[in-house]
Amino acid sequence: MVVHGEREVLPATTRAEAAKALQQFTTAYNKADKEYDSSLDAGHTTGALADIDSARLKAGRANNPDGNPQHTPLKLTDAKFTIPKKAGWPRWFVADAAGNKGGDARWLLVFTRNGLDETWQAAYLTLVAPDDVPEFKTDKDGWAEAVPANSAELAVPPGELSKDYATYLKDGGDTFADGSHTSGWRADRKKNAIRPGLVTQWIDEPVTGGDYAPLALRTADGGALVFFTTRHYEKQTAHTGTSVPTPNDSVLALTEGEVKQSLTMELVSNEVALDPRKGSGKVSVLGRIQGLTSAKGE
Repeated sequence: MVVHGEREVLPATTRAEAAKALQQFTTAYNKADKEYDSSLDAGHTTGALADIDSARLKAGRANNPDGNPQHTPLKLTDAKFTIPKKAGWPRWFVADAAGNKGGDARWLLVFTRNGLDETWQAAYLTLVAPDDVPEFKTDKDGWAEAVPANSAELAVPPGELSKDYATYLKDGGDTFADGSHTSGWRADRKKNAIRPGLVTQWIDEPVTGGDYAPLALRTADGGALVFFTTRHYEKQTAHTGTSVPTPNDSVLALTEGEVKQSLTMELVSNEVALDPRKGSGKVSVLGRIQGLTSAKGE
């Protein structure tokens, strides 16, 4: 009998293979961080995490050609794996671990792959307070349930969260619950928009294609935990006769052109949110990690 993996509803992987994928990622991540060499973990990252990580390593190498003088190996312990059963590709799973960096926060990593012969790659990485990690819905064998991107059962279909978040950051609204990554971020922007001699503007864009596609897991209460990506542009413009404050070395390493009147920074952000059942509340953004990917001075 031939089993068609693209049609059969199967667990994405085994728990042993998931543990191995996490270990391989951590080893590669530490090698890349120590040498400031993105080629050393490029095969183990994709999507938003790859953008953020490779830019960080590029800036690090530009400023420290001999490697990372501050390198401390990342150690992930107490790992728990939530593995959904689903048909078709990509297959994916979530690793939830304690880290020796980031305080008490849990490290949530989403690993994906598009075929049996491919290496598992980490597409999302967020840090979340331990009490904010939800309980997932699982079957009698402990396998989780993936929620389709177009699910109409939730406050926001997972496939629309990136767009709705970008719109919220610009215009506000009542889709998202208050918090540091929602109302708090908007308040910070408002405070920093106009300062003596300097104006700052933002553009926020959804990112949903390919390895940036949102991934959602059913929670025990019928909602979903959703991982998604956004892109942000931040432009600082100095008044005539003044100049933009000199950026730090990491920003300069990723900047094209000369910073005089303006600096435009491009950032990629990956978020994790609790998306409740329709009619039962607002979306809560639990964690967000973002990184500068490029900049332009004029």
